[in-house]
Amino acid sequence: MAAVSIRNLDDHVQERLRMRAAGHGRSMEAEIRAILTEAVKEPGEETGLLGALMERFSAIGGVDLDIPARATAPRVVEFD
Repeated sequence: MAAVSIRNLDDHVQERLRMRAAGHGRSMEAEIRAILTEAVKEPGEETGLLGALMERFSAIGGVDLDIPARATAPRVVEFD
């Protein structure tokens, strides 16, 4: 994997990236990766199932799932 440093990034751009990342529930680094990946994608290139779901539901603000509490405590795994 390559590492990229971005110098002289305007403070306003950084703040907008931070807000956008928070809106998507990911770090700024992950948001920048997503933006760059989308920017260089070829027309008609598949986004995969996860990408398709994210695109579909991002327009309505995402999906929040109610995860019920455990009925029983997790048990310890025994390696016998």
